[in-house]
Amino acid sequence: MSEYTFLRGPADWWRQAVVYQIYPRSFADVNGDGIGDFAGIIDRIPYLASLGIDAVWLSPFYPSDLADGGYDVADYRNVDPRIGTLAEFDSMIQELHKNGIRLFVDIVPNHSSDQHEWFQAALTAGRGSAERERYIFREGKGENGELPPSNLVSHFGPEGWTRVEDGQWYMHLFAKEQPDFNWANQEIRDDFLKTLRFWSDRGVDGYRVDVAHALIKDLEGELPDRDSYALEVMMGDGTDKLFDRDEVHDIYKTWRKVFNEYDPPRVAVAEAWVHAHRRPAYASAEGLGQSFNFDLLVQPWNAQKFKETVTYNLAAAEREGSSTTWVLSNHDNIRHATKYGMPDNLNLHDWQHNGAKSQLPKIDLVKGANRARAAVMFELALPGSTYFYQGEELGLHEVFDIPADQMQDPQWFRSGGTKFTRDGCRVPLPWTSAGSSFGFGPGGAHLPQPSWFGEYSVERAEGDVDSTLHLYRKALKLRKTLLTIEKYEWVRTWNRNVLHFKRPNGWHCITNFGSKPVKLPKGEVVLSSAPLVGGKLPADASAWVIAK
Repeated sequence: MSEYTFLRGPADWWRQAVVYQIYPRSFADVNGDGIGDFAGIIDRIPYLASLGIDAVWLSPFYPSDLADGGYDVADYRNVDPRIGTLAEFDSMIQELHKNGIRLFVDIVPNHSSDQHEWFQAALTAGRGSAERERYIFREGKGENGELPPSNLVSHFGPEGWTRVEDGQWYMHLFAKEQPDFNWANQEIRDDFLKTLRFWSDRGVDGYRVDVAHALIKDLEGELPDRDSYALEVMMGDGTDKLFDRDEVHDIYKTWRKVFNEYDPPRVAVAEAWVHAHRRPAYASAEGLGQSFNFDLLVQPWNAQKFKETVTYNLAAAEREGSSTTWVLSNHDNIRHATKYGMPDNLNLHDWQHNGAKSQLPKIDLVKGANRARAAVMFELALPGSTYFYQGEELGLHEVFDIPADQMQDPQWFRSGGTKFTRDGCRVPLPWTSAGSSFGFGPGGAHLPQPSWFGEYSVERAEGDVDSTLHLYRKALKLRKTLLTIEKYEWVRTWNRNVLHFKRPNGWHCITNFGSKPVKLPKGEVVLSSAPLVGGKLPADASAWVIAK
């Protein structure tokens, strides 16, 4: 291992870090097969460094049949050969560390791929075997076991159980190619500790834990029925049969012991879609350290909603002793530049669960872009860490016109087209304004890119001093000089469409959610998301002011 394998620094480096999510297959492709690779990431590290980020979060890169975009993992301690090799992984992390950029990797503990050697062994071994005890196999109901063990839907379709040749059924909360692990089995627990050490020894600084709230299930007695995964039907006291059971934190305490074997200690962030009051436990200092707060991601462009979200989450983080996280976009959701351009009265959640293209609402691209720029300045000024999604720094919009025969998202196929495809935010990035796949790679792109992508390319943005890319760079550079203790205070504005908060060092953030320009407080305007109008902050804009 090289001297660059480990990046030293304070143990709490992550508390106010800016983390950039890379969806590897759609970032940059060097070998020309249409799929992003490690070589492409290495080639673009200077670009990542120019942003001023603190860390990269890498979505799954493991061997996979891609039944769910790589979240069906066939080997947890290896690399998909279409993406690279372990040697290239080592080179990538060394180059990131040379540039002062840390690395989070995705870990997927709830389920494996059905191609994982353990599941293949379970199919062969049969009933009652140690191999089947690694997963959740049960007998079916009905005269001959022909009915599933319970009425359980999956996230991607009507069935949450699949029958194998000998008649037993196995549970899968997601696609049938993603059988759920049995976390009551100590062998599963021990193997994941081995996986954490494998990647931590290679220099990985942190982990994003997929479906962190689903590992422990109550499968005693009557097996759980479930016809919806809406949060409203999940128990909020730790006794739900499938999700967010109190016992899951016993697992993460063992992970914390592994994390603390390293200097600085490794950290993890939980993807836990649970009731808000249950989220802090995942971010415990005895557990993972952080938990994703998706509350801003799902909020409309509304001052009161933003204020309520910030107030609640910062208070919860302070009680737990962790830092909160801020997210506006990721690989599972519509890009926020597009979302903010949709009608304000649209119920986005309901709309996303109806994939009919005929119902695509009118989108104001300019309004959406302005609000997206304002929103990123708002979140960067808050205490806590910020997670970006690749392409948001370009002001990229969602791609809605992917032909059905070129879609890849199981959410679309397995719902019969009733749920909107996530492929639209996973389209490979445009690096150049023209040319093969807009510079993504010499052999095209695995998802079709629209003709307008060139207008949002890195090349085009580099040449425009007022571009969103330049705003991100300015904001991140300035933020490093302004960061202070994790405290803030709301400042009364007497205008319900304006939010104003300040940090202890005199750093003020003002965001105008209204339609008319507003006055700014006295001080030096060090950055604004849009040009001031007669010294006032225009609609759908944010400004940072240093008080005098």
